[in-house]
Amino acid sequence: MKRRFLTVRLLWNVLFYVLSIGIAVFMFLPFFWSLITSFKPSEDIFSMPIRWLPSKISLEHYRTAFTTVPFGLYFWNTLVLAVLGVIANLFFGSLSGYAFAKLPFRLNKILFLVLLSAMMIPGVVTLIPSFYVLKHFPFIGGNDWYGAGGNGLLNTIWGVVLPGASGSFAVFFMRQFFLTLPSDMMEMARLEGSSEFRIFRSIYLPLTKPALATLGIFTFQAGWNSFLWPMIVLNDPNKATIQMGLQAFSYNHKTDFGPVMAGAMVAILPILILFVFLQKYFVQGIAFSGVKG
Repeated sequence: MKRRFLTVRLLWNVLFYVLSIGIAVFMFLPFFWSLITSFKPSEDIFSMPIRWLPSKISLEHYRTAFTTVPFGLYFWNTLVLAVLGVIANLFFGSLSGYAFAKLPFRLNKILFLVLLSAMMIPGVVTLIPSFYVLKHFPFIGGNDWYGAGGNGLLNTIWGVVLPGASGSFAVFFMRQFFLTLPSDMMEMARLEGSSEFRIFRSIYLPLTKPALATLGIFTFQAGWNSFLWPMIVLNDPNKATIQMGLQAFSYNHKTDFGPVMAGAMVAILPILILFVFLQKYFVQGIAFSGVKG
């Protein structure tokens, strides 16, 4: 009986690993195809039958990508926007999450439910109101007291960063992590006369490194891959992002797939590097967040 049980268990394990490997290969294929296409000569991209491996390794698409558009400048612009977004979300998200998790102020639960409701609103719904607020921001970009006469925060990096400086997901994510931390340390620090912000900064914030690393990955990825909002706010070519730069290879209802794949491979590198160095914190943050409701 025991031998039969072990045999059945072994078969289930084999089936599990076969399915897992099959799903992993299926999920990896699009990335593999993009990578291989970026090194293929132009005549191999649409060859029939399909060539999974290039007849020869060519860097012509990478040269085309970097000579057609200023990828170095776009790379830097995107990096600045993504890093500023990460800094803002980590600070304001952790500060708000701490308040919702540890401070029993009036309307705490009601305001948190409002925050959760805001997460359900599609971002495209708020595009026009956000654009209007940025354009008519008083005393900035040539605007007067009434927000008229200029462009406000349009065509600036702050116009891209500020609307998402404290995202609903960041607050929710950090609140869930703070709920897993004991409140005894907070009570002891209050008895010793520490201010609330000092308790947050010196005691609780250092304990949230896994959550901060995870949130940093999510926020950096969202900021790096952002296309629609920067395209709406930024109209100066010198301030364009790398995602906007990839659009240059689609024109007259045609797409130059070789340079697009090469540019996409360059664009995805920071995300891969970030995940490789922070994957330990990423796994810890996923494990600890969401434990309490």
